[in-house]
Amino acid sequence: MNDTVDIEVAGIKTKFELFPVSDDTQIAAFIMYKHIDITEAAARELLKRVPEFDAIVTAEAKGIALAQEMAKQAGLNSYVVARKSTKVYMQNCISTNVDSITTEGIQTLYLGESDYKPLEGKRVIIVDDVISTGGSIKSLEVLMSHIKDCEVVAKCFVFAEGEAANRDDVIYLEKLHLYDSHGNIKN
Repeated sequence: MNDTVDIEVAGIKTKFELFPVSDDTQIAAFIMYKHIDITEAAARELLKRVPEFDAIVTAEAKGIALAQEMAKQAGLNSYVVARKSTKVYMQNCISTNVDSITTEGIQTLYLGESDYKPLEGKRVIIVDDVISTGGSIKSLEVLMSHIKDCEVVAKCFVFAEGEAANRDDVIYLEKLHLYDSHGNIKN
């Protein structure tokens, strides 16, 4: 079993396992769908911090639970998920590439017309579990830029990891530290 670290977010304390991402760096792996209590509390706290919005967008897959809970608490009946592959029901797709620290290799995110057309002229918040390098969020912003009069009004995360915690263009609840190979905090 990997080392664990104690984490507190939105008033809830838990333990996260550490996993190596390089020879000298480990991350505390936050798997949103394994923490329903954190998902509910984080959604509530993030909604207190965002400006007015019309729609919620996330990338497949770990941000889906947060997007659903935020939509539920905000009284929305839906949210939009940028998919990692096209499906038969996705017509006239728009797409962009994404390079994420937690996924090996370059991936592509897709939105079908039935997902992106309702976002035209809307104020959108982009949500995800963790921002690290910002690759996923940048890709979602590119997708939104292809939608007529769609405005990204906020980018929200439960955690900001590493240098992402220094960004002034994101909303997050807690800093998620990077760890060295011995489990000591690096930043």
